[in-house]
Formats: sequence, C-alpha cells, structure tokens
Amino acid sequence: MTISDVKEKILANTWKPLKLFSYQYKRSDGNVVKQVREVYDKGDGAAVFMYNKTTKKVLLTQQFRMPAYINGLPGGIVTEVPAGMLDKDDPETCIIREIEEETGYKVPSVTKVRDCFMTPGAVTEITHMFIAEYNESMKVSKGGGLENEQEDILVFEMSFDEVKRSVENNEIKDAKTLILLQYAWIHNLLND
Repeated sequence: MTISDVKEKILANTWKPLKLFSYQYKRSDGNVVKQVREVYDKGDGAAVFMYNKTTKKVLLTQQFRMPAYINGLPGGIVTEVPAGMLDKDDPETCIIREIEEETGYKVPSVTKVRDCFMTPGAVTEITHMFIAEYNESMKVSKGGGLENEQEDILVFEMSFDEVKRSVENNEIKDAKTLILLQYAWIHNLLND
C-alpha cells in the first residue's frame, strides 16, 4: 500500500484549513486507483481527566457544539473533559493552560497517558490525553473559558459513582471524554 502523485487544494480556511487531496493509491492487491478525500487540518489538541481523591469527584465541562446539535443531540450541549488546541504549545503546556481557562483551577502538573487520532478518516488532529488531580486550594478563578474565543463553558463536578453510571448508560457522547473516563475506571482512579 503506497500513495503517489498527491495534489492538495484548499477548499475553505475560515477557522482552520479544509483541504481536498487527490492521489494515486496502490491497494494491497496491487491495483492502483485514484482517490479523492477532504481533510480538515485543525491542528493537534490535548485533553485531561481531572479527579479529586478526597471528595471522590471528577471535574467536567459542558458547552454547545454545533456539529453535535445538527447531528441530533438535543440542545447541542456536550459533556466533556477540559480540552483545547495546542496553539503552538507543547501538549503539557497547552493542557495546563486550558485547565485554568476552562475550569479556573491551576494544577501544578499533569501526567500523560496516551495520544490518539479521534477521526482519522477526515481530521488530522492527534489528541494528547492526560490525567491530573485537583483540589479546592488550586481554584484561582471561576473558569468558563475565554470571552475572546466566544467560549461559554459550564464547569461542574460528578461523583465517581455518577461518572460510572453515565459511562454505563451511554450518556457521555464525546470520544476523548469517554476514553479518559474509561482509562480512569480501568486504572482504578474511580474507586471509592
């Protein structure tokens, strides 16, 4: 399987570039076919699972997401872990910045647990995933996101048991959030 004769055209660039790629693809059976794909090049991101061992709670966010709304999620409000685009920072610097912007907590450190493509068929993004402990002494602002980025983020806590029920009941619809919650569950971070 190889590709050759790659051609690229920008279709739109309002926020991040949407590109059209055409190329020759040599299939596993040896046949060469022309393929055309649209690729959204939004850059890489970072996400974090935040938990408080003392209160046995998880810190989550909710915000409106137009793609979820137009694909049938009532109200378009998605429950997520704090996350954001790297914006030329390394993943750790990015997620520590995003935690403070979104949640109002200033955490001293995070631990990387994995990275993965979220939608490799159409989007270039790799999401770098972290875990971090938090407590009330780390609260430095109300959070809620940045006004100049038109963010309107609700910050809330769920108990470990509520998180487990939400995962089991298919109430978490965001992939990065689900991956991190399942990671926490598998690695016994959601134990009472």
